[in-house]
Amino acid sequence: GVGDSAGPGLENKGPVAASSLVPDAVINPHPRFGTLTRNIRSRRGATVDIRAPRFLDANTPPDAGDIAADAMAFGMGCCCLQVTFQCRDVEESRHVYDQLAVLAPVMMALTAACPIVSGKLQDHDVRWGLVAQSVDDRTPAERGETSGEVDPDMARGGVSPLRTSRYSAASSYICSHKQCGHHCAAAHYNDVDLEIDELAHKQLVDAGIDDLLARHIAHLFVRDPLVLFEGLVEELDDAVATDHFENLQSTNWNSVRWKPPPADASEHVGWRVELRTMEVQLTDFENAAFTVFCVLVLRVLLSFDLNIYVPMSKVHENMARAHRRDAVTRQKFWWRSHMVRPDRGACPSHQKGQPCSVHDDAGAVVEMTCLEILTGKGAYYPGLVPLVLVYLDSIGCDPDTAQRVKTYVDLIVKRASGELKTAAAWTRDFVASHPAYACDSVVPPETAYDLLQRCHDVGVGAAHEPSLLGPEPKVAPVRKENAYNVPLARVHFQTSDSLRTLLDQYAERANLVRRRSELAGDVARLKADLVRAEAELKDVDDALEPRSQGLSRPASMQRMRASSDGTLSVEILSP
Repeated sequence: GVGDSAGPGLENKGPVAASSLVPDAVINPHPRFGTLTRNIRSRRGATVDIRAPRFLDANTPPDAGDIAADAMAFGMGCCCLQVTFQCRDVEESRHVYDQLAVLAPVMMALTAACPIVSGKLQDHDVRWGLVAQSVDDRTPAERGETSGEVDPDMARGGVSPLRTSRYSAASSYICSHKQCGHHCAAAHYNDVDLEIDELAHKQLVDAGIDDLLARHIAHLFVRDPLVLFEGLVEELDDAVATDHFENLQSTNWNSVRWKPPPADASEHVGWRVELRTMEVQLTDFENAAFTVFCVLVLRVLLSFDLNIYVPMSKVHENMARAHRRDAVTRQKFWWRSHMVRPDRGACPSHQKGQPCSVHDDAGAVVEMTCLEILTGKGAYYPGLVPLVLVYLDSIGCDPDTAQRVKTYVDLIVKRASGELKTAAAWTRDFVASHPAYACDSVVPPETAYDLLQRCHDVGVGAAHEPSLLGPEPKVAPVRKENAYNVPLARVHFQTSDSLRTLLDQYAERANLVRRRSELAGDVARLKADLVRAEAELKDVDDALEPRSQGLSRPASMQRMRASSDGTLSVEILSP
């Protein structure tokens, strides 16, 4: 999208995207993508309008304004890391959907990798907002800009307001099967207005679908389908095929997607949930680390029967915070204080007959950094990482796999602490240190070329970036004892007390790990101070005893001697 970056002979303002920045030639030749691009623009009534806050560097003009782009390519051209989870049944899939909706913003901040758009540094670190704007097909009336005229061919006439683009955060929780114990009804946390197609909602409820799920599905139907394939319209029988539903579902791009199985049971595809917020990383090692971590966190939540619900409005606020530059270390995210109902009897305040804000509210939501979410906060929240470690211990994980997982976890925790950089931070630093960059927020072609070459080298293992990856990852040895996959056991705790005891133990372990890291940092700083002091001492010794460097002593210093304890003596000569 900069100059003639698409090559000679390729002109902008093509009939599909109508973009002033990129030619239609950059669109994937599959009919779906050109059709999506054209129909989004057609329904909207104009080209898409993408805006990103510009990063203000030392030489950035004060009136530079936001970065502007005008084509779907600037959003859907971004890469991402999506993970689909197979669930046991429909009930579990609905619970998994809700938990992943809460986790999604945090994982986006941890994997931030998109600081450049349209050849300029943006003041955000992720792609999500760019993609949302690049596929925003809402009419002016739906965006709240005009009253508009009803178009009977559009969903709800094309005039009913819609809060967001069809690419957005999850809009509501859908789990209804955990209504007792420390699990609160998901409906309690649905505090965001949800636009629904009333006719679709009534049809679902009349068919016996509970209101939570009916509203989720009816929300999909406030959008129009964007792509239809010839031979797959009237020819399909909705009683035996789900293509029409999937056509609409697949163009509602949310942070989490609930995926029912196809109608054809012979395909052996069950209930699935897709986590969609993570940004793709440069290496397979990083992508594997984040994928495995998400899988293990989910298994922890299911096996230990934990609960991380927060109000949906807080999830949306977390999504906004996750966009910001260096959000992984600078931002705090709303997170649940207690994943199990707190034991008031163990609280020192309650033992004294005093109220306690931590233990009195089982559903308390507080602000935490990414590091606190991962490693724990105070004595009441154990952290996700200690829970993953206790889960691995509980299922009898083989040593090689356990060591590999700990390597993955190490990487993620160091990203959260700032010890290692996110891909976004690494990219910014690369651009800032490049000789062609003029500190004006504009990425020159030479810088872009060298950046991509370096990304390629790191990705294929030809180069190593310690600030991004830490010590070189080692490949675990292959042993015949662990050559086959071992089914993971499902952990069950007899009482909530036993679970709380285990969480307490790992919370204490997390505190010790944090303290160890602090002490290691102190030792490193003291060693650096010692090296500097020894170098200065050597300089002083050389000044006092220059003959140690092959130099003669000045006459005025011939009678001076310095002992090892720092005492200076002067020899008095007789006349």
